[in-house]
Parts: sequence; C-alpha cells; structure tokens
Amino acid sequence: MERADLTVRDTASGRLHGLDHLRALAIILVLFFHYKVYYGLPAWLDGFSAFGWSGVDLFFVLSGFLIGDKLLREIGRTGRISFKGFYLNRGLRIFPAYFAALALYFSFAEVQEGRALQPLWKFLTFTQNISIDLYANTFSHAWSLSVEEYFYLTLPALLYFLFFTRIQNKALYIVLGLLGLGILLRYAIWVEFVDPLQGTMRLRAALKHIYYPTYTRLDGLIVGVAIAAILNYQPRLWRWITKRGYFFLLAGLGLLVASYVLFGGNVLSPAFSSLATTLIGFPLLSIAYGCLVVAALSPSCFLHRFQFGPSAALATLAYAIYLVHKMTNHWLNKNLGNFVTLEKEQLFVVCLVAAVAGGLLLHLAVEKPFLMLRDRLTRRSSNGNARH
Repeated sequence: MERADLTVRDTASGRLHGLDHLRALAIILVLFFHYKVYYGLPAWLDGFSAFGWSGVDLFFVLSGFLIGDKLLREIGRTGRISFKGFYLNRGLRIFPAYFAALALYFSFAEVQEGRALQPLWKFLTFTQNISIDLYANTFSHAWSLSVEEYFYLTLPALLYFLFFTRIQNKALYIVLGLLGLGILLRYAIWVEFVDPLQGTMRLRAALKHIYYPTYTRLDGLIVGVAIAAILNYQPRLWRWITKRGYFFLLAGLGLLVASYVLFGGNVLSPAFSSLATTLIGFPLLSIAYGCLVVAALSPSCFLHRFQFGPSAALATLAYAIYLVHKMTNHWLNKNLGNFVTLEKEQLFVVCLVAAVAGGLLLHLAVEKPFLMLRDRLTRRSSNGNARH
C-alpha cells in the first residue's frame, strides 16, 4: 500500500524539527514541575510548572508515534518484523544510560533526592510503578520508563498478530477499543480503590492505582501509534490532515486548556482523583498532545518548518536530562549554599544549567557510545541481509 510522505526532513541530520520542538517542550515541562514539587519556583512560573507533569504524556505520544512508525515502515518494506533487531535497538538506546543512572542512585546517597529508594529488583524489572511505594520517592520518575519498556516489549508482537491475521484494516476500531478498555479499567479501579476514600488518602490512592501503573497509562502511546498508522496506511487522509496543520495546532492547544481545567491544573489537586478525570482526563490529554504532534509533522505549520538549534540540542539530550535532573537539583540545593549565596531565582537557573550539563555528560560518556554501537550493528545487519 502507498505510504504518505512523512514531510521533508533536514537533509543533513534527518531530523524532524517539529518533533524536536515538542520533545524540548516535554523535558522543560518535566524539569519545571519536579523543581516546583521539591524546591519551589518563582511565583510567576507556578501556573506553567503546575501542569508540567503532563510533559510525560507528551513523551508517551512522541514515543508511540516514532516506534509505531518505525515498525510499520519495516512491515511495509519487508513484510515482517525483526524482533531481534528491534529489541537490540531499543536495549542499546534505553538500558545503558538508565543503568548508569541507577548505579549512581544506589551507590551515592548524596544524589538521592527523595526519602528512600524502592528495592533494586523493581528497578531492574521495570515494575517500580506497580503497587508503587509513594513514600520511597527517590528516582520515582523512572515510573514512566516502566510504561515505555512494556510498550516496547508488547507492541511488535501485537502488530505482528494484526498483520498475520490480516485484521490491520480494523486498526481504527482496535485503537478505539484499547482507549475504551483503558477507560473501563480506570473506572473499575476508581470504584474499588479511590471513591471510598476522602482527602489526602483519596489522592494518594488515585496516584498509586491510576496515575502510575503501566496498564492505566497507555493512552498517549496508543494515540501516537494511531498517528503512525494513519501516516503509513491512510495516505489520502494523512495528506488531508497535514494540509491543516494550524487547525490541529489550535485544536491541540484548546484541548490542553480543557485538560488543565479538568485536572485542576495540578497533579496534587483534588480534581485529580475525580471520576471525570479518571474516565476522560488521560485520553483527552493524549489527544491534545497528539494534535500537536500532527501539527509538528505538517508542512503547512510553522512548527515543522522552523529550525531552532536549542530545540534540537534539548531533544537529543532529553532522555539523559530526564534521568539525572533530580539528582543534580538535589545536590545543588543541598550543597551549593556552602560555597555561594544565591537568590531563589538564581539557584533555579543554576539548577537548570546543571541538569542540562549532567545530561550532556551522561550522553557523551554512556549514551552516545552505545548509540554508535547500535548504528554499527544495524548497518552490519542490513549489509548481511542485502548479501543474502
């Protein structure tokens, strides 16, 4: 089947600039939110930073699209999925930097930003977000990596099944069914674990049983895969959509405002544990960010055409920054005052710079060498397949 053009990439780097902007936005949202939660921010940033937790949902939509597009292109090109190649690719992309950060957390108490660490085996098995211990909040942001890891584990098999059984033309119904299943599951959990409680206990139950677990947080990844499916298998629809980039940009921003209101603007708001939020909050937020992804892929929208070096740099370092930013924040807030006296706003800026510097160091020392190894193995595998 004809595949729609994915818009023009930068000829030198192969980058999609619009997605760089969104990835940069996602890591900025996360940085601001975590800094606010642990150390407080200047008052003028409160409104923006309070919704920063949703940056993770933007990462989910981006991951769903990029991984879904990669696998669907492979199916379209070869008629199959190389499970070995996919898992090797993902493993070399995710594990080295993650395990390096994990080693730092378990080796040096000085960088542990929270009250305690969960058991090591939960981090090694990516299950720390299941029945999560809300008290043991050191390296708690690794919960989102658990969601993505199990997505990476299952998506290739699911796509293989769809194409093996030749029901891929029912993909729209499958996507809607998965979103609906997520809503039903969250409703059942809300009735059992959240609704009977009040006050702080109710909010903690919503966080533990609805916000963090992998099986309740797949909406963004599903929306991302749906966008990839339209690109690869509905070329006429994709061209129609991408001619209306500004419409999807405005729709995404409007839905983000609606999501902000629905969630009460903050993950710690009482509205976060409401039935309305439980049922439609996460799908609405994912669709909002999905609209922004579509706008960023649309040649008709400035997000796609505009090139901005800092966005590309932050996008490249986003994963490494995500891993280390809380440990750099913690060390500086605890120790920098012994050497220099800074105003609150000045310390905040220093911590942002340090988070980027820490991410750069992790990227250069660990992440980049393994990415280069991945690329060499990928080329070798491609050459071997070509000879055969």
